[in-house]
Amino acid sequence: MADDDVLLREGVASLLTREGFDVVGQAGDGTRLLELVREHVPDLAIVDVRMPPTGTTEGLQTASEIRKEFPSIAILVLSAYVEVEHALELLSSGNRIGYLLKTRVTDVAELIDALDRISKGGSVIDPFLVQRLFAAHRRGDPLAKLSAREREVLALMAEGRSNAGIVHKLWITEPTVEKHVHSILTKLCLPETTADHRRVLAVLAFLNAR
Repeated sequence: MADDDVLLREGVASLLTREGFDVVGQAGDGTRLLELVREHVPDLAIVDVRMPPTGTTEGLQTASEIRKEFPSIAILVLSAYVEVEHALELLSSGNRIGYLLKTRVTDVAELIDALDRISKGGSVIDPFLVQRLFAAHRRGDPLAKLSAREREVLALMAEGRSNAGIVHKLWITEPTVEKHVHSILTKLCLPETTADHRRVLAVLAFLNAR
């Protein structure tokens, strides 16, 4: 786990240990994080965005290096900042990836659920980041073809939610969700698939093509 805020880092590490995770190393900067990853080759790395020496995007840059060198390691970016351009590059790199805002993780169960989904091959994206990704599109993009409800469903797909999860969130029936998903994939010229992380990657690929 890497974060230059030592109190937050120790707190999250302690929390994860209590939840049954084996925290094999902590780092306050990207260089040390990469050293620890190469030494332990963990199942999961939790990374902040802004770390020394410049306090800009060292964390995302290190996460990208980890993904290139160890593509099987799951990565959760846990940050107070939204970096749309760099986030897109990282999130489009494959499955087992996530980006959550610290201030929006409201309880332990939410964080553990996100780590579980990422570890099992899924992707988790903070809803606020999804909104920023949508806002980054130019006028006249293919999203204009979608209805308001389809945009809601697409945003939840991008967050990594299954059809059942979308049903629970929007209080609509599963056949209705399936109809919306089919319509979205058709309008965006994206292949339909039953694998949740493939759906997220399809959404990210579309967003990245803006």
